Amino acid sequence: MPLPMPPAWPARIRALAAGELTPPVPKPSATVVLLRDGADGPQAYLLRRRASMAFAGGMYAYPGGGVDPRDAEVELGWAGPSPAEWGERLGLDAATAQAVVCAAVRETFEEAGVLLAGPDAATTAEPRDWTAERAALEAHELSFADFLRKHELVLRSDLLGGWARWITPEFEERRYDTWFFVATMPEGQQAAQQVGEADRVAWLAPAEAVRGREEGRYGMLPPTVTVLRELLTVRTAAEALAAAADRRIEPILGRAVVAGDRMTVRWSGYEELTIDGTYPQ
Repeated sequence: MPLPMPPAWPARIRALAAGELTPPVPKPSATVVLLRDGADGPQAYLLRRRASMAFAGGMYAYPGGGVDPRDAEVELGWAGPSPAEWGERLGLDAATAQAVVCAAVRETFEEAGVLLAGPDAATTAEPRDWTAERAALEAHELSFADFLRKHELVLRSDLLGGWARWITPEFEERRYDTWFFVATMPEGQQAAQQVGEADRVAWLAPAEAVRGREEGRYGMLPPTVTVLRELLTVRTAAEALAAAADRRIEPILGRAVVAGDRMTVRWSGYEELTIDGTYPQ
């Protein structure tokens, strides 16, 4: 099922084409596709955002969110590939790469309760009730660096695999420059079944999620469903993490073309996402 054009898009697309709209600067963000092995292959952890949310309300998405300036703190417990190595991988300077990777781990902890960190470079944190800490992080009362220091933990950047980078189209009211990562569920940890910004969570095999989106059962934005399609051939969660190392990470940006009443939005290289229709002025 093709994704319908959101009601606000036609007017904003026309305004952009006429030079009457200044595109908002996209906010640096990170999101993580958490994977676990099911009976028939890997499953991805998806959150259905509450319908009241200003951005992507009612849509299924992965845990993630914006970069906190404090994610770039120099004194951050760290294990695995360095910020400089991640910078080379993501096409960023080391400080920005650190902030993006930190945001990915922090947001996964805040939203899903999964902590990609541990006491050393070889282990992950023991399961425990982190409710208070997650709430303090979400309220910006605590930085992730301070959280790690307090509990003598290090961020395990080796548990992440860089997958893609999507930038919200210029005509959107809210824009994000989002790096997508994949990660496998740490042994012994459980993902949250209740999330403040979501009214439902689900573990779905990529094939089921894509089919549900095509049948209209699961609403998903283009980046979400595209990553799921790219995971269709992966046989295990570990295989997905290994496959991330071979992926090229280049910005993907949807662009609109207006011809009279005809309006088309395309994502280069992803023709299956094209939105095309007649939208009278």
